[in-house]
Order: sequence, then C-alpha cells, then structure tokens
Amino acid sequence: MIIRPQQKREKDRRNMLANLKEGDDVITIGGIYGKILNLKEDVVTLDVGDKIKIKVTRSAIGNVLKTSGKDEK
Repeated sequence: MIIRPQQKREKDRRNMLANLKEGDDVITIGGIYGKILNLKEDVVTLDVGDKIKIKVTRSAIGNVLKTSGKDEK
C-alpha cells in the first residue's frame, strides 16, 4: 500500500522530464531557477540571468514552474 503513491510520484516525474520544452521556466533540484534554452538527449542548457548559461542533466530538473506555451507540431 505504501509503494503505490511512490510509483505514482515517480511516473509523474518521468512524464515531467519527458515533456520539457525550450522556453520552460524550471527550478533544479539544487534550487537554481532558469529558463530552458536548449535540450539535447540528457543535457539541458539553462539561462539563469545576466547572460549566464549553465548545462545540467535532465534528471537535475526538479520542477517546471511555467511552461513556454509553444505548440509543437
């Protein structure tokens, strides 16, 4: 009974990471706020302000704060 909520959270996290898009505002698990500039296989480039760009792994994204609103076709 305890395992089911944990599996649901893990499934939600996998979906969130799979649906990342350029332009999304995110926060990393380390507490860094940024906007996604570029996505590759496992590398996400974030703009954290003042023309500073950092690269993090996709799994380092903790939460999506605001989606970009772009429609992918």
